[in-house]
Amino acid sequence: MTVVLTTALFAVILAFILGLALGFFRQFFAVEQDPLTGQIREILPGANCGACGFPGCDAYASAVAKREAGIASCSVGGSPVAERLAAIMGGDATVVPVVAVLACQGSKDRAPVKGEYTGVRTCRGAKLSAGGTKLCAWGCLGFGDCTLVCKFGALDMGENGLPRIDNTKCTGCKVCIGECPQGILREIPRDQKGAFAFCSNRNPVKAMVMKTCKAGCIKCELCVKNCPQQCIVMDNGIPKVDYSKCISCGTCASKCPTKVIKLLREIPAAV
Repeated sequence: MTVVLTTALFAVILAFILGLALGFFRQFFAVEQDPLTGQIREILPGANCGACGFPGCDAYASAVAKREAGIASCSVGGSPVAERLAAIMGGDATVVPVVAVLACQGSKDRAPVKGEYTGVRTCRGAKLSAGGTKLCAWGCLGFGDCTLVCKFGALDMGENGLPRIDNTKCTGCKVCIGECPQGILREIPRDQKGAFAFCSNRNPVKAMVMKTCKAGCIKCELCVKNCPQQCIVMDNGIPKVDYSKCISCGTCASKCPTKVIKLLREIPAAV
């Protein structure tokens, strides 16, 4: 019994001493936080997505407080957060909301695979080890790396082997865009009107495009030739639209034989 009491007393004394030591070191090594940084941090949404260009909300708050970063860089918080930061820091609170789009229509039934892939079942793994899994070297690899990094539940894999983007949940954080090894996830303004080319196949040979993807751009340039505003040019084999001129008339979309060109206004919330 004496041994038990002695042990318990020793444990209590040791815990007391360690508590005092921890308190001392906490005070001694404490880093005083700038009150302004703390105030800014409370305004930020806490997603820590990195879309602002900083590792997380803490780093971004510190940069804003030091005026090393703009107040409109938080795409998750959008205009409401920028306006609150502007009230503290001043500056332009204009935020252009963006969403992600997939510049590819190479689903399972449209884009043939090169063969059976037995490697690491990630897009990046397939890209590094086999140069991709499909005959189209530019298309979506279909393993869903982008869906795994989305913190807002805006991405999932469809039965056709392509990621589906729910624009009602997409915050424009651009994490999925950085994750895609093919670089075929693009950002566009949420309220953008006009045409968009849903293809990234840059092969200049029409026959090879048709062999590798039934829904690829065959470089016929009918969209360029028929655009009444002359706002479309071919950029490295892909139609590129000048939105300052585009009136969203739909002529290019109607002329496109493989339906690569679509009007953004006709795309549903989840595509």
